[in-house]
Amino acid sequence: MSGALRAEDLVVVVTGAAGGMGESHCRRLAGEGARILALDVGSAGAAGRLAEICDGIIADGGRAAWRTADIRDVTALAAAVADGVADLADDLGDRPRVDGVVVNAGVYETPGPVWEIDDDVWQRSLDVNLTGAWNTVRATEPHLRDGASLVMVSSTAGLKGVRGAGQYVAAKHGLVGLARTLAMELAPRSIRVNTVHPGSVATPMILNDRIYRRLRPDLENPTREDAAETLTARNLLPVPWVEPEDVSNVILFLVSHESRYITGQQLAVDAGLTAQ
Repeated sequence: MSGALRAEDLVVVVTGAAGGMGESHCRRLAGEGARILALDVGSAGAAGRLAEICDGIIADGGRAAWRTADIRDVTALAAAVADGVADLADDLGDRPRVDGVVVNAGVYETPGPVWEIDDDVWQRSLDVNLTGAWNTVRATEPHLRDGASLVMVSSTAGLKGVRGAGQYVAAKHGLVGLARTLAMELAPRSIRVNTVHPGSVATPMILNDRIYRRLRPDLENPTREDAAETLTARNLLPVPWVEPEDVSNVILFLVSHESRYITGQQLAVDAGLTAQ
Protein backbone atom coordinates (compact mmCIF):
# COMPACT_ATOMS: atom_id res chain seq x y z
CA MET A 1 0.00 0.00 0.00
CA SER A 2 1.31 3.46 -0.83
CA GLY A 3 0.13 7.04 -1.13
CA ALA A 4 -2.35 8.90 1.05
CA LEU A 5 -4.57 6.31 2.72
CA ARG A 6 -7.87 7.49 4.14
CA ALA A 7 -7.96 5.01 7.04
CA GLU A 8 -4.30 4.24 7.63
CA ASP A 9 -3.72 2.14 10.77
CA LEU A 10 -7.27 2.66 12.03
CA VAL A 11 -8.36 -0.50 13.85
CA VAL A 12 -11.88 -1.27 12.65
CA VAL A 13 -14.22 -3.99 13.89
CA VAL A 14 -16.74 -5.28 11.33
CA THR A 15 -19.57 -7.65 12.28
CA GLY A 16 -21.32 -9.90 9.78
CA ALA A 17 -18.05 -9.90 7.85
CA ALA A 18 -18.19 -13.31 6.19
CA GLY A 19 -20.05 -12.23 3.06
CA GLY A 20 -22.25 -9.70 1.34
CA MET A 21 -21.84 -6.11 2.49
CA GLY A 22 -19.64 -7.14 5.43
CA GLU A 23 -17.00 -8.59 3.17
CA SER A 24 -17.15 -5.52 0.97
CA HIS A 25 -16.68 -3.22 3.98
CA CYS A 26 -13.65 -5.20 5.13
CA ARG A 27 -11.96 -5.10 1.76
CA ARG A 28 -12.73 -1.42 1.11
CA LEU A 29 -11.50 -0.26 4.49
CA ALA A 30 -8.41 -2.45 4.31
CA GLY A 31 -7.65 -1.02 0.89
CA GLU A 32 -7.38 2.38 2.54
CA GLY A 33 -5.04 1.14 5.25
CA ALA A 34 -7.40 0.09 8.04
CA ARG A 35 -6.59 -2.88 10.26
CA ILE A 36 -9.62 -5.13 10.13
CA LEU A 37 -11.08 -7.33 12.83
CA ALA A 38 -13.63 -9.42 10.92
CA LEU A 39 -16.33 -11.04 13.05
CA ASP A 40 -19.12 -13.46 12.23
CA VAL A 41 -20.92 -16.45 13.70
CA GLY A 42 -19.01 -19.63 14.41
CA SER A 43 -20.29 -21.85 11.62
CA ALA A 44 -17.76 -23.77 9.54
CA GLY A 45 -18.76 -21.88 6.42
CA ALA A 46 -18.43 -18.48 8.05
CA ALA A 47 -15.05 -19.31 9.56
CA GLY A 48 -13.75 -20.42 6.18
CA ARG A 49 -14.94 -17.24 4.51
CA LEU A 50 -13.47 -15.04 7.26
CA ALA A 51 -10.11 -16.75 6.86
CA GLU A 52 -10.24 -16.32 3.09
CA ILE A 53 -11.12 -12.63 3.33
CA CYS A 54 -8.39 -11.90 5.86
CA ASP A 55 -5.82 -13.91 3.95
CA GLY A 56 -6.63 -11.84 0.87
CA ILE A 57 -6.18 -8.59 2.77
CA ILE A 58 -2.86 -9.74 4.18
CA ALA A 59 -1.69 -10.89 0.75
CA ASP A 60 -2.35 -7.36 -0.50
CA GLY A 61 -0.13 -5.93 2.22
CA GLY A 62 -2.79 -5.11 4.81
CA ARG A 63 -3.46 -6.19 8.38
CA ALA A 64 -6.48 -8.30 9.30
CA ALA A 65 -7.60 -10.80 11.90
CA TRP A 66 -10.79 -12.78 12.30
CA ARG A 67 -12.73 -14.20 15.21
CA THR A 68 -16.05 -15.99 15.52
CA ALA A 69 -18.78 -15.07 17.99
CA ASP A 70 -22.55 -14.84 18.01
CA ILE A 71 -23.49 -11.20 18.52
CA ARG A 72 -26.40 -12.37 20.65
CA ASP A 73 -23.86 -13.57 23.24
CA VAL A 74 -22.22 -10.44 24.66
CA THR A 75 -19.72 -12.39 26.78
CA ALA A 76 -18.37 -14.37 23.83
CA LEU A 77 -18.42 -11.27 21.65
CA ALA A 78 -16.46 -9.19 24.17
CA ALA A 79 -13.83 -11.93 24.44
CA ALA A 80 -13.49 -12.15 20.66
CA VAL A 81 -13.14 -8.38 20.33
CA ALA A 82 -10.53 -8.11 23.09
CA ASP A 83 -8.45 -10.94 21.66
CA GLY A 84 -8.67 -9.74 18.07
CA VAL A 85 -7.96 -6.10 18.85
CA ALA A 86 -4.87 -7.08 20.84
CA ASP A 87 -3.65 -9.07 17.84
CA LEU A 88 -3.98 -6.07 15.55
CA ALA A 89 -2.33 -3.60 17.92
CA ASP A 90 0.89 -5.50 18.56
CA ASP A 91 3.05 -2.94 16.77
CA LEU A 92 1.13 0.29 17.33
CA GLY A 93 3.05 1.28 20.42
CA ASP A 94 0.02 1.85 22.64
CA ARG A 95 -2.70 -0.16 24.32
CA PRO A 96 -5.07 -2.13 22.09
CA ARG A 97 -7.67 0.22 20.73
CA VAL A 98 -10.65 0.43 18.40
CA ASP A 99 -10.92 3.38 16.01
CA GLY A 100 -14.04 2.29 14.19
CA VAL A 101 -16.93 -0.13 14.55
CA VAL A 102 -19.14 -1.20 11.65
CA VAL A 103 -22.28 -2.80 13.09
CA ASN A 104 -23.23 -4.71 9.96
CA ALA A 105 -24.58 -8.12 11.02
CA GLY A 106 -28.28 -8.64 10.38
CA VAL A 107 -31.05 -10.96 9.27
CA TYR A 108 -33.96 -10.24 6.93
CA GLU A 109 -37.14 -12.22 6.49
CA THR A 110 -40.50 -11.41 4.92
CA PRO A 111 -43.04 -13.47 6.89
CA GLY A 112 -46.15 -11.47 6.02
CA PRO A 113 -48.50 -9.08 7.86
CA VAL A 114 -47.51 -8.11 11.39
CA TRP A 115 -50.32 -10.11 12.99
CA GLU A 116 -49.14 -13.28 11.26
CA ILE A 117 -45.47 -13.07 12.23
CA ASP A 118 -44.26 -16.13 14.11
CA ASP A 119 -42.91 -15.52 17.62
CA ASP A 120 -39.53 -16.98 16.70
CA VAL A 121 -39.19 -14.82 13.58
CA TRP A 122 -40.04 -11.68 15.56
CA GLN A 123 -37.61 -12.48 18.34
CA ARG A 124 -34.78 -13.48 15.99
CA SER A 125 -35.02 -10.14 14.22
CA LEU A 126 -34.86 -8.18 17.46
CA ASP A 127 -32.12 -10.39 18.90
CA VAL A 128 -29.79 -10.08 15.89
CA ASN A 129 -30.64 -6.71 14.34
CA LEU A 130 -31.13 -4.68 17.51
CA THR A 131 -29.85 -6.49 20.61
CA GLY A 132 -26.86 -7.71 18.59
CA ALA A 133 -26.03 -4.09 17.78
CA TRP A 134 -26.32 -3.15 21.46
CA ASN A 135 -24.06 -6.06 22.37
CA THR A 136 -21.52 -4.95 19.77
CA VAL A 137 -21.40 -1.51 21.35
CA ARG A 138 -20.96 -3.02 24.81
CA ALA A 139 -18.20 -5.33 23.61
CA THR A 140 -16.23 -2.61 21.82
CA GLU A 141 -16.79 0.41 24.10
CA PRO A 142 -13.95 -0.44 26.53
CA HIS A 143 -11.51 -0.28 23.61
CA LEU A 144 -12.84 2.82 21.84
CA ARG A 145 -10.36 5.65 21.62
CA ASP A 146 -11.53 9.24 21.88
CA GLY A 147 -12.49 10.39 18.39
CA ALA A 148 -13.55 6.93 17.20
CA SER A 149 -16.48 6.30 14.87
CA LEU A 150 -19.41 3.89 15.20
CA VAL A 151 -21.37 3.16 12.03
CA MET A 152 -24.57 1.17 12.34
CA VAL A 153 -25.92 -0.37 9.17
CA SER A 154 -29.67 0.05 9.31
CA SER A 155 -31.84 -0.02 6.18
CA THR A 156 -34.37 2.06 4.33
CA ALA A 157 -36.67 -0.03 6.56
CA GLY A 158 -35.23 2.05 9.40
CA LEU A 159 -36.71 5.16 7.77
CA LYS A 160 -40.02 3.89 6.37
CA GLY A 161 -42.44 1.02 6.66
CA VAL A 162 -42.16 -2.16 4.61
CA ARG A 163 -45.16 -4.39 4.09
CA GLY A 164 -44.58 -7.98 5.12
CA ALA A 165 -41.49 -7.37 7.27
CA GLY A 166 -42.74 -5.60 10.37
CA GLN A 167 -40.24 -7.31 12.66
CA TYR A 168 -37.36 -6.07 10.53
CA VAL A 169 -38.78 -2.54 10.34
CA ALA A 170 -39.21 -2.43 14.11
CA ALA A 171 -35.64 -3.57 14.74
CA LYS A 172 -34.10 -1.22 12.18
CA HIS A 173 -36.09 1.78 13.48
CA GLY A 174 -34.91 0.83 16.96
CA LEU A 175 -31.34 0.89 15.71
CA VAL A 176 -31.77 4.53 14.70
CA GLY A 177 -32.97 5.44 18.19
CA LEU A 178 -30.06 3.57 19.73
CA ALA A 179 -27.57 5.37 17.49
CA ARG A 180 -29.05 8.80 18.19
CA THR A 181 -28.79 8.20 21.93
CA LEU A 182 -25.24 6.88 21.65
CA ALA A 183 -24.28 9.97 19.65
CA MET A 184 -25.36 12.07 22.62
CA GLU A 185 -23.73 9.88 25.25
CA LEU A 186 -20.39 9.46 23.47
CA ALA A 187 -20.04 13.03 22.22
CA PRO A 188 -17.96 14.15 25.23
CA ARG A 189 -15.29 11.74 23.98
CA SER A 190 -15.63 13.05 20.40
CA ILE A 191 -16.93 9.63 19.34
CA ARG A 192 -19.26 9.86 16.37
CA VAL A 193 -22.25 7.59 15.84
CA ASN A 194 -24.21 7.45 12.59
CA THR A 195 -26.52 5.09 10.74
CA VAL A 196 -26.34 4.08 7.09
CA HIS A 197 -29.53 3.07 5.31
CA PRO A 198 -29.08 0.93 2.20
CA GLY A 199 -31.98 0.22 -0.07
CA SER A 200 -31.85 -2.95 -2.11
CA VAL A 201 -28.24 -4.14 -2.36
CA ALA A 202 -26.93 -6.74 -4.81
CA THR A 203 -26.19 -9.42 -2.21
CA PRO A 204 -27.76 -12.82 -1.53
CA MET A 205 -30.06 -11.19 1.03
CA ILE A 206 -31.99 -9.68 -1.90
CA LEU A 207 -30.87 -11.76 -4.88
CA ASN A 208 -32.66 -15.01 -4.11
CA ASP A 209 -35.74 -16.86 -5.32
CA ARG A 210 -37.75 -16.12 -2.17
CA ILE A 211 -37.44 -12.37 -2.68
CA TYR A 212 -38.09 -12.71 -6.42
CA ARG A 213 -41.38 -14.44 -5.67
CA ARG A 214 -42.35 -11.80 -3.14
CA LEU A 215 -41.62 -9.01 -5.62
CA ARG A 216 -43.36 -10.70 -8.53
CA PRO A 217 -46.27 -12.78 -7.18
CA ASP A 218 -47.87 -12.51 -10.62
CA LEU A 219 -45.24 -14.87 -12.07
CA GLU A 220 -44.85 -18.59 -11.42
CA ASN A 221 -41.05 -18.60 -11.57
CA PRO A 222 -39.80 -15.00 -11.46
CA THR A 223 -36.18 -14.33 -12.32
CA ARG A 224 -33.59 -11.79 -11.23
CA GLU A 225 -34.52 -9.70 -14.26
CA ASP A 226 -38.21 -9.76 -13.29
CA ALA A 227 -37.37 -8.59 -9.78
CA ALA A 228 -35.08 -5.89 -11.16
CA GLU A 229 -37.96 -4.41 -13.12
CA THR A 230 -40.06 -4.03 -9.97
CA LEU A 231 -37.21 -2.64 -7.88
CA THR A 232 -36.19 -0.11 -10.55
CA ALA A 233 -39.69 1.32 -10.52
CA ARG A 234 -39.33 2.12 -6.81
CA ASN A 235 -36.14 4.19 -7.15
CA LEU A 236 -35.56 7.68 -8.45
CA LEU A 237 -32.37 6.65 -10.20
CA PRO A 238 -32.88 4.12 -13.01
CA VAL A 239 -31.26 1.16 -11.24
CA PRO A 240 -32.80 -1.77 -9.34
CA TRP A 241 -30.22 -1.88 -6.58
CA VAL A 242 -26.90 -0.50 -5.42
CA GLU A 243 -23.71 -2.55 -5.25
CA PRO A 244 -22.10 -3.48 -1.91
CA GLU A 245 -19.15 -1.19 -2.64
CA ASP A 246 -21.52 1.78 -2.90
CA VAL A 247 -22.42 1.24 0.74
CA SER A 248 -18.80 0.53 1.66
CA ASN A 249 -17.75 3.89 0.23
CA VAL A 250 -20.08 5.63 2.67
CA ILE A 251 -18.84 3.43 5.52
CA LEU A 252 -15.26 4.44 4.69
CA PHE A 253 -16.19 8.12 4.73
CA LEU A 254 -17.87 7.81 8.13
CA VAL A 255 -15.01 5.80 9.66
CA SER A 256 -12.34 8.16 8.32
CA HIS A 257 -11.39 11.58 9.69
CA GLU A 258 -13.16 13.15 6.70
CA SER A 259 -16.42 12.95 8.66
CA ARG A 260 -14.99 14.18 11.98
CA TYR A 261 -17.92 16.53 12.66
CA ILE A 262 -20.75 14.32 11.46
CA THR A 263 -22.67 12.52 14.18
CA GLY A 264 -26.24 11.51 14.97
CA GLN A 265 -27.11 11.37 11.27
CA GLN A 266 -28.91 8.94 8.97
CA LEU A 267 -27.37 8.54 5.51
CA ALA A 268 -29.44 6.73 2.87
CA VAL A 269 -27.68 4.84 0.06
CA ASP A 270 -30.80 3.85 -1.82
CA ALA A 271 -30.85 5.27 -5.37
CA GLY A 272 -33.58 7.66 -4.24
CA LEU A 273 -35.99 5.08 -2.79
CA THR A 274 -36.79 7.15 0.31
CA ALA A 275 -36.84 10.45 -1.58
CA GLN A 276 -40.14 9.71 -3.30
